[in-house]
Amino acid sequence: MKILFIGGTGTISMAISRRLLEQGHELYLINRGNRNAGLAAQLPGTGEWNRPKEILVDINDEEKAAKLLEGLEFDAAADFIAFRKEHLERDYRLLRGKTKQFVYISSASAYQKPLADYLITESTPLANPYWQYSRDKIEGEDYLMKLYREEGFPVTIVRPSHTFDERSVPLGLHGAGGSWQVLKRMLEGKPVIIHGDGTSLWTMTHNSDFAPGFTGLLGNPHALGQAVQIMSPESMTWNQIYQVIADALGVKLNAVHISTEFLVAADGGRYDFNGSLLGDKANTVVFDISKLKRLVPGFAPEKSMEQGLRETVQNVLKHPELQREDPEFDAWCDRVIAARQMALDSLKQE
Repeated sequence: MKILFIGGTGTISMAISRRLLEQGHELYLINRGNRNAGLAAQLPGTGEWNRPKEILVDINDEEKAAKLLEGLEFDAAADFIAFRKEHLERDYRLLRGKTKQFVYISSASAYQKPLADYLITESTPLANPYWQYSRDKIEGEDYLMKLYREEGFPVTIVRPSHTFDERSVPLGLHGAGGSWQVLKRMLEGKPVIIHGDGTSLWTMTHNSDFAPGFTGLLGNPHALGQAVQIMSPESMTWNQIYQVIADALGVKLNAVHISTEFLVAADGGRYDFNGSLLGDKANTVVFDISKLKRLVPGFAPEKSMEQGLRETVQNVLKHPELQREDPEFDAWCDRVIAARQMALDSLKQE
């Protein structure tokens, strides 16, 4: 197939790009080329290398992008960096009549909060009053489905949950610098914060397992006009997740549980925990992926959550460039934990 990706080198999309190249597809990437180096795959039995064709342009320069796309048509196209409706309006103008399928990467965070039923399917209502990111994704879905119904624009909507790769350990909360500061606290024996009581269930999917589900939808006529969630069927509590990380680091977990509402109040607008926690990670999620399995027979993640977490921890430890320190978040954690202890101490004195 001839496939176009806008982006194509991020956490979710890098594994997909590699898989398509390995399968011999003709892959075009629209991006600025910052992370394209080394993206190639050796074709089995041939010794030849399959590399993406680069269309180097800032996608927001619509006029230039349109010129570079002149004369090109695709079997499928996907935008991995579309976050708002105006991004999709631009994609529609650029790709109308040029692709047999357009895949929009939405988000499982768009599902209703709080949930009315513990088991999430594609029919679960979309409504998230806590997170603008999720509301923007919902607006994007509504826009594209309207185009599908009224004009036949060939859209497929994909809803990932928490997808990660080897470059960053997935966590419940962290600062702007990413997950390393929390791992550093663990290594130093300092307490780390787990939101709530840590018993809510969460689903994480390694990008190498997400990729087969995604690629199986490309060129699939039964996926047109459909929303499909792609993730591992496995869930773990946050307590289990943090324990796996501590074990992978070879340290004792020193966890401090703090209510999500308190963390949101203590956030002060720094980290948007109102959205990322109340609107997402503080909610128990269990996903039904039977629709994906019908559309992509044989879909079965190969990495357990524990295996993916352990491998990612080891990779981060081996690569200093991935160890981005965040002293501001570290100090914030210390203040929040100290405030909790002060409150406890005051109650003990009564």
